[in-house]
Amino acid sequence: MTTTSERSISPTGQEVREIDAVVVGAGFAGLHMLHKLRGLGLSVQVYEAGDGLGGTWYWNRYPGARVDVKSMYYNYSFDPELEQEWEWTEKLPPQPELLRYINHVADRFDLRKDVQLRTRVTAAVYDESAARWRITTDRGDVLSARFAIMATGCLSVPKMVEIPGIERFRGRSFHTGNWPEQDVDFTGRRVAVIGTGSSGVQVIPLVAEAAAQLTVFQRTANYVLPAGNHALDPEFQRDIKSRYREVRKANRESSFGIARPEATKGALEVSEAERNAFYRAVWEDKDSELVSMLTGFTDTLADEASNETAAQFIRDRIAEIVTDPATAELLQPTGLFGVKRPVLGTNYYETFNRPGVRLVDLRATPLTEVTESGLETAQESFEFDDIIYATGYDAMTGALNAIDIRGRGGAPLRAKWAGGPVTYLGLAVAGFPNLFTITGPGSPSVLSNMMVSIEQHVDWIADAIETMRAQGATTMEAETGAEQEWTRHVDEVGNMTLYPKVDSWYVGSNVPGKPRVMYAYIGGVGAYREKCEQVAADGYDGFTLTQ
Repeated sequence: MTTTSERSISPTGQEVREIDAVVVGAGFAGLHMLHKLRGLGLSVQVYEAGDGLGGTWYWNRYPGARVDVKSMYYNYSFDPELEQEWEWTEKLPPQPELLRYINHVADRFDLRKDVQLRTRVTAAVYDESAARWRITTDRGDVLSARFAIMATGCLSVPKMVEIPGIERFRGRSFHTGNWPEQDVDFTGRRVAVIGTGSSGVQVIPLVAEAAAQLTVFQRTANYVLPAGNHALDPEFQRDIKSRYREVRKANRESSFGIARPEATKGALEVSEAERNAFYRAVWEDKDSELVSMLTGFTDTLADEASNETAAQFIRDRIAEIVTDPATAELLQPTGLFGVKRPVLGTNYYETFNRPGVRLVDLRATPLTEVTESGLETAQESFEFDDIIYATGYDAMTGALNAIDIRGRGGAPLRAKWAGGPVTYLGLAVAGFPNLFTITGPGSPSVLSNMMVSIEQHVDWIADAIETMRAQGATTMEAETGAEQEWTRHVDEVGNMTLYPKVDSWYVGSNVPGKPRVMYAYIGGVGAYREKCEQVAADGYDGFTLTQ
């Protein structure tokens, strides 16, 4: 395997640039992959659809957008100087700070020169005769690459509501996953927010502060835990930095990529007083984590009765906060806790005590259409100046299926995944040699601290490519048997939990017609890492390397 960056002419007379690797996406994953491949001496081209770097943190610019993992754990670990020099300002950094960090990293390592912005990859077709990927873009670029690496993100394809008339609305429309770069002023306006997932929970309180009227359209009430965000204590930051190697190791070996004390008892194995004392401590502790409530007992995610104890505790807190009993009841979730994405919020429930804020239950009165002046439900017409769609994403597979990816024999990835994604370790797909998916379906990805999972995948892919070079291998391809076995394992582990019992984007049920399967691996970040390391140690067991 040689390092190449050349140009040739195709049989049709089109100029084709030959390169070692194409990386799709310039978020945290794509930039780190670029840096690693450069370190191997490979020529790399990164394509990014956005006008700037950042991926998720470029597009999600809505008011209140912030990560739900502590800043000290949500950053790169690959360079000790980088992790020491950057100073975080908040426990949970907001989108602008994350974007500044990403751009700092890009400048520090001179990454921009290999990134082409405002370019969407439209197709990636494997050429078996050349053992190379032919990449085309919406700007007319044609590349031939040895490796195609998808760093397209798990939550990067916004999903709209399935009601008619969206294009008819004469006011301003926004989607939280594709927010304009310039500030949006809602002062004195009549605003609708559709959706109460993570982005809705974050945007609603800030819009309510400015709007004359805010109407929130809720289909499913969410469990919202206090974010407890605050300015970062300099002493805490110094302490973490002084022992970063220890902290990183603990996170990598944990279940969710965030080290927590290991639970030893089930929720029903302790007294009600002890159980509620734990829940209250998590609720009131400003340094708690998103996963704290999930990991305090061994069976919160596996036993319905145990899960209900946490769910009821949160419902009781909602009833205490929201002054109108009818609104409080609508805001109290009735389903299982934690197996539909739990959310961190700041003054979310308190917002419904503000004058001019109204909650509409879409289960009782569904949306029927968007009109020129607003929205209609089965029972009522509303007029708005602005509509905010906080309606989520086509998660995990949406961005990959948006590209026409074709493997051996021209077989489309979309067709292979028609019944749900099939991968080996969430990293590779049989029939698609030298194609890698960073945090792809079948890996911990969205059920983890994404930075921990991204770095593990980037390192694993880089090591695999280095091994190929050392062995003189041209291609690396997942074997069908290994792929099928891993996919069954992902399903089996998922079915040992409560996750499949609830409709959520974790199982694809938020997108009509999408296969209902477990899209992420719930077996734990630490256990998954061990599996990947063992595969590599065993000569990439489950992969075929060819000369």
